[in-house]
Amino acid sequence: MLFNSIEFAVFLPIVFLLYWFVFAKNLKIQNLFIVIASYVFYGWWDWRFLFLMAFTSICSWGSGLLIEKFKSTPKKAKAVSVLNIVINLLVLGIFKYYDFFVGSFADLFLGGKKDGLLLNIILPVGISFYTFQALSYSIDIYRGKMKPTRDVIQFFAFVSFFPQLVAGPIERATNLLPQFAKQRKFDYDLAVDGMRQILWGLFKKMVVADNCAVYVDKVFPNFASQTGSTLALGIVLFAVQLYCDFSGYSDIAIGTSKLFGIRLMRNFNNPYFATSFADYWKRNHISLTTWFMDYVYYPMIGISDKLAYWNFCMIATFLLSGLWHGAGWTFVLWGLYQGVFIVISMNSAKGRKRFEKEHGLKNNKLYEWASRIVTFLIICIGLILFRAESLSQAWGYFCGIFRSGLFSIPWLDSRSYYIPVLLSIAVLFVVEWLQRNNEHAFDLRSVKSHVVKFGIYYLMIAVLFWFGGHAESFIYFQF
Repeated sequence: MLFNSIEFAVFLPIVFLLYWFVFAKNLKIQNLFIVIASYVFYGWWDWRFLFLMAFTSICSWGSGLLIEKFKSTPKKAKAVSVLNIVINLLVLGIFKYYDFFVGSFADLFLGGKKDGLLLNIILPVGISFYTFQALSYSIDIYRGKMKPTRDVIQFFAFVSFFPQLVAGPIERATNLLPQFAKQRKFDYDLAVDGMRQILWGLFKKMVVADNCAVYVDKVFPNFASQTGSTLALGIVLFAVQLYCDFSGYSDIAIGTSKLFGIRLMRNFNNPYFATSFADYWKRNHISLTTWFMDYVYYPMIGISDKLAYWNFCMIATFLLSGLWHGAGWTFVLWGLYQGVFIVISMNSAKGRKRFEKEHGLKNNKLYEWASRIVTFLIICIGLILFRAESLSQAWGYFCGIFRSGLFSIPWLDSRSYYIPVLLSIAVLFVVEWLQRNNEHAFDLRSVKSHVVKFGIYYLMIAVLFWFGGHAESFIYFQF
């Protein structure tokens, strides 16, 4: 069920009304209702994979109890923790990575013969997200950061909470699980703010991302016949599409959660305003970045104080992050690209600060915007790998940018299509720049006039209906 679908527009108010007006008096029943609603939401896509999510939930919940039981015998506790990690990653590996690794092996050593070797199974939507969320629970219990819950309904609600089920944010049990353990009261101001954030998320998805997709989806498959300027514009629009598609989902998820009295972590903090590559990854897909840092990078470096080893671990972490995004060599190289550039960015930080101090550039606005532009261009080049269907297409697209026509007018379907897209992008970044210090870009609490507020609301709704593209699936559903 898509957030930008008629089905969800019917589903959400029904769940909201039952949640607050029928089941609010009994916490356990209210949590059970959330679990049922979440399973309906997920099963709308394919009910068979509900058993997979339930299996992941049971394994992680049970392992948490066993780890606590064996805390006086660390070896047993560690064995349970490792077993749960192996089981969850094995399930993820079979569904997401088996065909990739077996197919790659066949290409290298069997002459490409894959008959009978591949499973050709459907990738369950959101499996990477809820698997990582469930894993963080048992790992945090093993580390002593939290106590396990004995309430299986609370835990199932934590794993399956429908607003962030299929594309995050990847929540930590230390933040989300306690919210299901206490009675919730309807907060009008929080709900209104949630509706505003939903509206802004729909604008980013339906007006900006889906319209950018029209151009991008025509340019990439036909890159060989396009001018350099067309390809350059194509990758810039894909960068905007990807950001608006995913951050739009996050805004809708966080806003929807507020309707139910649940607060989720912020997942994006204006990443394209970053002034360095390291700064970019502090702002972009924050829930995944911090997950990899806490559960992969820091355990890898341990107590080592060697910079070279830290750099290696950082590159390895982002390499795994690339593989998390997709089972393909393009994603592996994209992850490697991210790791290399973040290491360069981190290791050059002191030199940049010294350069800025020596030349009086610390608060120079022109210098800051130049840094943002350079950072954005580095991001865009890497996204060629993210969007391309093969390494050969990625290389051909990259080389094509620098062929003839780089400074010509990009190919356009029609001026009537092109202008609204660029106008919507301009509105997006102007609003987000002006609201960069707020929790989200559509935070209108400082606007006192109700007339102005409702005028903005109605204008936004009209824009959604008038300029909204086709109801495209969210890009990160495939991860």
